[in-house]
Amino acid sequence: MATESSESEEEGKITGGNQHLIVEDDLREMGKKAAWSVSSCKTGNGVSSLRDDNLETYWQSDGAQPHLVNIQFQKKVKLQLVVLYVDFKLDESYTPSKISIRAGDGFHNLKEIKTVELVKPTGWVYLSLSGNDPRETFVSTFMLQIVVLSNHLNGRDTHVRQIKVYGPRPYVPYIINIFFVHKFLEVKVP
Repeated sequence: MATESSESEEEGKITGGNQHLIVEDDLREMGKKAAWSVSSCKTGNGVSSLRDDNLETYWQSDGAQPHLVNIQFQKKVKLQLVVLYVDFKLDESYTPSKISIRAGDGFHNLKEIKTVELVKPTGWVYLSLSGNDPRETFVSTFMLQIVVLSNHLNGRDTHVRQIKVYGPRPYVPYIINIFFVHKFLEVKVP
């Protein structure tokens, strides 16, 4: 999970945000392995703005709520953390206030795994995908959907500046080649 965050999470409410993206070393960003789409967007503020690593750009929806960000993978992946950059100070009524995260094999069987309320967030907001059971540290899925259910000040369209999705780094056991070591020891020096 994230460290040194200024956010506080209490009963599904998140306040604050972190100005710096800080993620533990045992996680890797998985978004590059996915196909991204959105339910709607204003011209020039499409899905690419969510992934351009530029906090000055943003996705802006264009239409009725809910607003959707769909993240689809070719094979089942393990996801542990979603991190959003939102900025209430700049975006005001365009800032999401309630978000749902859904996971599944595709559009046909998405299930809600988390709903959170954001209270005037500015910065990186960390959303753990861990379940209530401490053994559930990740979600194994083909698709993740981020749903903006409502905005601050009853705003209609939404701004999200960046989205990152993280999964656990694969464990690679360290194997010592005993045969090589054995042969090396048998070498005779003249």
